[in-house]
Amino acid sequence: MEESSNWTPVEEQVAKTIATWRDCGTRPWPGGQQFSRQEQKQREKGYDDGLRAVEREARKAPLTRAERQAAQQRVVGVFPTFAATALGLEGEAIDLLTGGFLRVGTQFARWARRFDPELSTADVIQACRNAWTACGLQPLLGAPMRLTPSIVGYSLLYPYSDNHLDNLNLSKAEKLEFSARFRRRLRGERLAPGDAHEAAVWAMVQLIEEEFPRPDFPQVYECLLAIHRAQELSLAQVKASGPCDEQRLLEISFAKGGTSVLADACLVRGGLNQDESALAFEWGALLQLGDDLQDVREDLRRGSATLFTRAAGRGEPLDALVMQLLNLSDRVAERMERMPGGTKALKDLLRMSWRNLILMAVAGAKEFFSKPMLAELEASSPFRFDFLRARQRKLAGNRGLYAVLIDAFLEAGDGGADWLPVPEGRMEPALNEERGLVLIAAGTSIG
Repeated sequence: MEESSNWTPVEEQVAKTIATWRDCGTRPWPGGQQFSRQEQKQREKGYDDGLRAVEREARKAPLTRAERQAAQQRVVGVFPTFAATALGLEGEAIDLLTGGFLRVGTQFARWARRFDPELSTADVIQACRNAWTACGLQPLLGAPMRLTPSIVGYSLLYPYSDNHLDNLNLSKAEKLEFSARFRRRLRGERLAPGDAHEAAVWAMVQLIEEEFPRPDFPQVYECLLAIHRAQELSLAQVKASGPCDEQRLLEISFAKGGTSVLADACLVRGGLNQDESALAFEWGALLQLGDDLQDVREDLRRGSATLFTRAAGRGEPLDALVMQLLNLSDRVAERMERMPGGTKALKDLLRMSWRNLILMAVAGAKEFFSKPMLAELEASSPFRFDFLRARQRKLAGNRGLYAVLIDAFLEAGDGGADWLPVPEGRMEPALNEERGLVLIAAGTSIG
């Protein structure tokens, strides 16, 4: 399979997404739900009350399995009140979080710990976020929400490969060699792994191959090759002083983000139609820009070029770009609404998640915005921006309510993933029970 045969459809979708993005910049954001200070303070109290209740259970450290399961039931019992008060959610949406996304995260964490206890917390967070995106797509595409071997494999592929390419102890030649070998493995070549790292990467590809045999599901591997090429092209973003203009930055960012979620969607059932592909691609572009906004301060420090660092580097406030991003979020949500699958509760939860991802990023980067813009956006946030910044500092190290909830599920031994296959190349057969695994900071997007 030649890579060139995979890239033209990506270029076409990138062009369409850029056109949508530019259109989103021609109109004001229509706004969303507004929150009074009193409503925000009530939600903040609900958040803190829920966090304290869960942490009280976590500190008790029950010893027996029965005690851990009882503690889990008490923890889950806290969650509906928290979700209703702090997040404004009701029955079905709460069930989606506890019985859907939280359970998927728990299963994923248990499997990842079983396969490789040396995975860092940051790696597992990154991979779990992708698994949540894939599982959020499942009902929209007519499939039940559940963790599958291919979703596990794909979600862990890029923490493994990204960290390798970011390793300062490796030469450029070594990184290029790995990237070339990874591409050959994605194309189906049966290469013997050269080291333990490659063995882990090859094992993730094997999980996908076993669920989706190559002769029957060619689109799966076209998507995987597409994101691999997009990742290579994104290296052009490393230096903000480089030759990339805004058009090229959009092309690189949308190719990287779009192909990432396109692969998620393809792994739901092995293939997509045109409307499904368009939704997945635009969803990925939205998440990529959301991540870039969230990382603007760090990207400026390390010289990584994004739309946001370019504007900030010119001394321009990010007001217009964020309004454009919020409009894009609404456009993706409108496309999602047209999908025949998925309940209203799921679609509302995803829409809320995308918007809150943007608002949280704004709260954490207030110096890049005008005061009138901060005031306007804060009124659309369920939490005051000062509260969000304070909780981000307090919960540094990726701790949060969802983290403690998932820890409680892990310790109880419920919702495990023992049914998932462990491919050849596993790193370590035993769980490392001494390491506390923290998965996600409060407020991280679920899709």
